[in-house]
Amino acid sequence: MMMQISSDVESMQSADEPSLLALSETSVESPQTTSPFPGPPQNDNDVNMATSALITDERRVPSLSLSDVNPPEVQKVVVEHIVKREDTGSFLSSPIRLRSFSGKIPRPNSEADYDTWRSHIELLLNYPSMSPLQVSRRILESLLSPAADVVKSLCSNSLPSAYLQLLDSAFGAVEDGEELFAQLMNTLQDPGEKPSTYLQQLQLALNQAVKTGGVAPGEVGKHLLKQFCRGCWDIVLLSSLQLEQKKSFPPSFTELLLMLRTKEDRQAAKASRMRKHVGSIKQRVQLQSQSSFIFEPTENPETNPSAIDDLRKQVASLQSQLTTLMAQKKYKGFSDRGATGRTQDRVLASQSAKPDMSKQPRKNYTNEPRPCYCFNCGEDGHIATICTNDSNPTVVTEKRRQLEERQHV
Repeated sequence: MMMQISSDVESMQSADEPSLLALSETSVESPQTTSPFPGPPQNDNDVNMATSALITDERRVPSLSLSDVNPPEVQKVVVEHIVKREDTGSFLSSPIRLRSFSGKIPRPNSEADYDTWRSHIELLLNYPSMSPLQVSRRILESLLSPAADVVKSLCSNSLPSAYLQLLDSAFGAVEDGEELFAQLMNTLQDPGEKPSTYLQQLQLALNQAVKTGGVAPGEVGKHLLKQFCRGCWDIVLLSSLQLEQKKSFPPSFTELLLMLRTKEDRQAAKASRMRKHVGSIKQRVQLQSQSSFIFEPTENPETNPSAIDDLRKQVASLQSQLTTLMAQKKYKGFSDRGATGRTQDRVLASQSAKPDMSKQPRKNYTNEPRPCYCFNCGEDGHIATICTNDSNPTVVTEKRRQLEERQHV
């Protein structure tokens, strides 16, 4: 067949005129054999030459049809071994790739957690141009030890379901669905946490409860909105969005998240404008107070002479008060020194008048009354060195006489 195709191609290249259509029309119009020589053949040589010319003209037309050149079997082979391979190669060479997973605790930053990694595998299983063996190969390429050691017992032609079954038993969640749902009901908003962040946390916990059978898939929206209204502390936000009234027909997670983020953005923008406005007002008030303090016009003495007279009177009053205080202080100092001197003289005189106590037997003075009054003013409770009252000799003399009488009794 290939030899026949090559000969037909050579004949097509060497043929100049007429074309296939022209030859077919000519054959329809003149079905009789024509000779390259005009007139009827004269002898046998003319007949032979006409026959050879006819054969040459017939070689110029391909003898194969389109189905012979491109048969269905060849088309099938081309589609199966070339087109599909190009599709698979384009997918494998695409930037989409699986992140590695090892199952180490703590998890390295360059690796994905098991739930994320498994969701990527499920996407590959739903991809139409990838065979199960290719998905198994991608799984093996993304696994690192110790996760790779778990699937070593499987053979090379194992299906992805076998790999996922082993990995689920080793790294999948083993918590009960009811327990996860109970944890969801106890999940409340933390201090300083945004409502949108709290909603995303509830969504993750709710997805885990759905996977383990703790919550029905059709009741996800109802439980999500119910727990959000229960655990969110921003009452103003709940009332402005009317979330309590939407429990009968709860919105989806995407709609609710968009509403929360929009409300948070508006509140943040309003708070920013309020801070700028209040700050500008405070700064303006401070500048006005400073300017009024610095640039306040002073009164002209010529226009207001009464102010100067008042100041002079106040200064004279302060000077007189100061003079009086200094005089009182000086008088008290002299009186204290005088009282102390007189007391010392009296003590010396009494000591000289008394006989020598060394020659007489000692007496017990523990029971004798002692002076408990001030030698300056005569009042009880303090002594003359710290006395601030005026001197009163009459009272002091009377107190001394009474003391002597009590001592001689």
